[in-house]
Amino acid sequence: MFFYLSKIAAFFIQPSNFLIALVVVGLIVSMGTRLQKWGRRFIWVGALGLVICGFSPAANLLIQPLEDRFSRPAELGSFNGVIILGGAVDTVVTGARGETALTVSGERLTIAARLAKQLPEALIIHTGGQGTIITGQATESEGASRLFDDFGIASQRIILEDESRNTWENAVLTKELVDPKPGQTWLLVTSAYHMPRSMGVFEAAGWTGVTAYPVDYRTRGGADWGLGFDGASKGLRRLDIGVREWIGLTVYWMTGRSSALFPGPGFS
Repeated sequence: MFFYLSKIAAFFIQPSNFLIALVVVGLIVSMGTRLQKWGRRFIWVGALGLVICGFSPAANLLIQPLEDRFSRPAELGSFNGVIILGGAVDTVVTGARGETALTVSGERLTIAARLAKQLPEALIIHTGGQGTIITGQATESEGASRLFDDFGIASQRIILEDESRNTWENAVLTKELVDPKPGQTWLLVTSAYHMPRSMGVFEAAGWTGVTAYPVDYRTRGGADWGLGFDGASKGLRRLDIGVREWIGLTVYWMTGRSSALFPGPGFS
């Protein structure tokens, strides 16, 4: 139930969808005689919101603190495994085409080629099934498996978890599959903006010895605080991601699925 509610809520809380809805409602309301004034207000608020959120640095201000919360380790020691969270495979296109189609978060997967060489003794674990309400013909792990084979990673090093649909299930189902032992260490790979929630979730699920390895950065850091966008769709897309992630952090913490409201370094 949590999965379906979260997916439905995610659609409505995205700023781009909300602002477009304001414009549409305003147009409908303005057709009447009594509420024309309110209709015009809705239209103006929605239109101005789309312009400001689409072209201003608002999205960068929102997402940059998430991306900078965890840094990559200065040096890679030895790890028992590399855990790669799903989100990099377009399961609908992959299922239809029979070839792995990557999303804009593709670096979550492509980094596996480098890490597999740097950590030759580590397991390469991918966790991700189908994170959409309408299922496709393939799972994320199926798409990941093809790429791992192309990268030349030995099959005996690969573990695929293909039932999880969100970050909480990533942590819980992978823990059941891998059965980590005390003293073992793990490298967690996901998009930088998603890393705070992921680390908090893995800790709440009982994982220990986890080190963050963020990828898929969207900003340069504080240098982008004053940088706007040359296309409204770019700014709105990034803002949607940032808002969704901050709300996700709050909801996961309130429901006990994360160890902290804004998890930071110090997780072990």
